[in-house]
Amino acid sequence: MSHHTGTSIYERFSRRINKFPQGAPPSESWHKILKILFSEKEAELLSLVPFKPFNLKQAASIWKKSETETLNILTALADRGNILDLENDGETTYLLPPPMAGFLEFSMMRVRNDIDQKVLAELIHQYLNIEEDFVRELFAFGGTPIGRVFVNEQALIQQDTLQVLDYEKASDVIKTAEQIGVGVCYCRHKMQHMGKQCDAPMDICLTFNSTASSLIRHNIIRPIGVTEGLEILHRAYEHNLVQFGENVRQRVNYICNCCGCCCEAMLAAKRFAFSNPVSTTNYLPVIDSEKCTCCGKCVEVCPVEAIGLVTAGDPQSKKKKKTRVDDKLCLGCAVCVRNCQKNALSLATRGERVITPLNSAHRTVMMAIEKGCLNDLIFDSQVLYSHRALSLMLGVLLKLPPLKQLLAMKQVKSRYLEYIISKMQI
Repeated sequence: MSHHTGTSIYERFSRRINKFPQGAPPSESWHKILKILFSEKEAELLSLVPFKPFNLKQAASIWKKSETETLNILTALADRGNILDLENDGETTYLLPPPMAGFLEFSMMRVRNDIDQKVLAELIHQYLNIEEDFVRELFAFGGTPIGRVFVNEQALIQQDTLQVLDYEKASDVIKTAEQIGVGVCYCRHKMQHMGKQCDAPMDICLTFNSTASSLIRHNIIRPIGVTEGLEILHRAYEHNLVQFGENVRQRVNYICNCCGCCCEAMLAAKRFAFSNPVSTTNYLPVIDSEKCTCCGKCVEVCPVEAIGLVTAGDPQSKKKKKTRVDDKLCLGCAVCVRNCQKNALSLATRGERVITPLNSAHRTVMMAIEKGCLNDLIFDSQVLYSHRALSLMLGVLLKLPPLKQLLAMKQVKSRYLEYIISKMQI
């Protein structure tokens, strides 16, 4: 009986998680992951909490428990990175983060002995890389990616003609963050348990602001200052890692330093390139054919195989090659530009500017529209504290015929929705 009861609890918890715009399709391996990370009691309780932050009193009321017992449960969950406790003006709220970027990463951002991380790593690999439903839905579904690439700033030093905005620079995120923490790279740690990790640094994943404060408080990551944060960024450049962070302009919560062989974002960029799973930078590499010697260094360092050597089509020399960039695959990270010793590569602005959501609320609403779970987001218990104007606007949008919805989406993303959210301060 307990087995069937347990299964139904995890299935219910799984269905709840999958209502996130960044959800997780149910599967046998997914339920096994949840069983490692959450007890049956915890899974049952968390299936009842809202998507948006809630306080101790609200949780106690929902769970029908005393505040003391509720606090003990929430603290135990936060100690393991399964929820975040967020402090603002002396008040603590709690948040069940999505699986990614969220509690899956937090489970592997430090070495632990309370769970079998090797088994967990194998299950996550099975769920993400073999079954593919989760990573396909996360990265290849809809039009608003969860994350974006930051341009390699060292490649921009001698290019004064390019206008680079502050939010496009990882260094600016580091310099303006209220709190900074660093932890073990989730992706390479997972691959280490699989015996497949590369030699890129492990202690290199950066987290910021309220998320960092929570993870630091529970010893999941360690606190660092701006100077060490910039040193980590420089070390990432030296190892040709790509800076992949939250797809927002304000209050970025994380920047991962990604390799092309271990990191889920870069692997997804290669596997689902046709659907633009990762938001690119606003730049593309341009090749100076007069300077290019086809040495192949740029091909070697490209994390997503967007640059290669092809036949030059020279009838006088059939073996002659030329370097070519596939603009549709290119992330615009500029790792290739930085590594070109012949100065044959430079950066140019993309023809159409990439739209980056204002903040996490903006991005989440857009992802919900595209995933078709907007109702779950809007009408979930206390999901938006001041959402009347947003509900009215989105209600109008959803009543439009499909063609008009598509025509309206671009303007909603770039102007109206951004304005409403900034005024609502959610």
